[in-house]
Amino acid sequence: MDTTSTRVHDAVRTAPRALATEAVHAGRDDLARQGLHAPPIDLSTTYPSYDSRGEAARIDAFATTGAEPDGPPVYGRLGNPTVARFEAALARLEGTEAAVAFASGMAALSAVLLARGSMGLRHVVAVRPLYGCSDHLLTAGLLGSEVTWTDPAGVAEALRPDTGLVLVESPANPTLAEVDLRAVAHACGSVPLLVDNTFATPVLQRPAEHGARLVLHSATKYLGGHGDVLAGVVACDEEFAGRLRQVRFATGGVLHPLAGYLLLRGLSTLPVRVRAASATAAELVRRLAADPRVARVHYPRIGGAMVAFEVHGDPHEVIGAVRLITPAVSLGSVDTLIQHPASISHRIVDEDDRRGAGVSDRLLRMSVGLEDVDDLWSDLDAALGERPERGAGNCANNHEAPALAN
Repeated sequence: MDTTSTRVHDAVRTAPRALATEAVHAGRDDLARQGLHAPPIDLSTTYPSYDSRGEAARIDAFATTGAEPDGPPVYGRLGNPTVARFEAALARLEGTEAAVAFASGMAALSAVLLARGSMGLRHVVAVRPLYGCSDHLLTAGLLGSEVTWTDPAGVAEALRPDTGLVLVESPANPTLAEVDLRAVAHACGSVPLLVDNTFATPVLQRPAEHGARLVLHSATKYLGGHGDVLAGVVACDEEFAGRLRQVRFATGGVLHPLAGYLLLRGLSTLPVRVRAASATAAELVRRLAADPRVARVHYPRIGGAMVAFEVHGDPHEVIGAVRLITPAVSLGSVDTLIQHPASISHRIVDEDDRRGAGVSDRLLRMSVGLEDVDDLWSDLDAALGERPERGAGNCANNHEAPALAN
């Protein structure tokens, strides 16, 4: 039984396979040949080797290219066989040559910025809104980066000789605004486009097919899918993956093997979960858009399980009144979550910048799970409070018809 190789051999695949099939089998294609059904979990931090000269040569090779060492693993910070399975599977789902996993989504983004910055390319062009902590990391220059904020049409004009990255999130957190990825990728020229694909997942969108060279996930969300693992991953070409592995080795932002196992297991049900939750979300959008207590509903054209809506009343009262839906940060779990971005996920963003990006104080963000749609609506309906009576003077006249924003 070979559980020591950090490479996953999947030469058995001879023809393109559907996404649902890849989700189940990617990263596991060698198991049957080893007499295994479930992927093994390798919890080792270090590995024995009686060939110190060979070990030195492998470490020198990693220092030069960042390629995964041939042969058995060396040390947990260089790579882990269980994590490698998840990386191989995610790369297959995103249609890239490689993927590199990290301890969190922010660790993954930090590694990208450090890798480009080490080449003297510290300038970043970014489109708001982004996840609040991503926005803060860029704006505060914590890693020595400098950011130019622009709209998608201004990307080409914002590029400089030292621009190392263009960063967009589509659908965006939390407004669900969408970007024409192919147009932005064209505007980037030779500068890599990084797309945060956390909300869409490869089930709804594969940015590499539209010209993105880097695809970022907070794997904590849909890829894991059960709210019990913290992780990040970047799907990219093998050359840049080597740089990311070197940064991961140097900074120590490694993913624990148990998390890698849970993520690989999460991928197997990703298409089923995303499609089922998306169908429920679309029905909730229909009901919210027709509700006089709701001022505006945001839902992306590509669909998905994320919904944002602005209420006429106090959004904090809605948060405090839900009973089935969980008021909590994060998203992508099997249960439905709701939060107030201006208070939590985007609190760290400057107030003017936040509002300028469309994150209003009355906006609520909901991650729809796998519960029955009528049960979810019953909870939302009660949390939204009393409906305005028709013809009730100012009470009714002050409520405009809800708008659906794509």
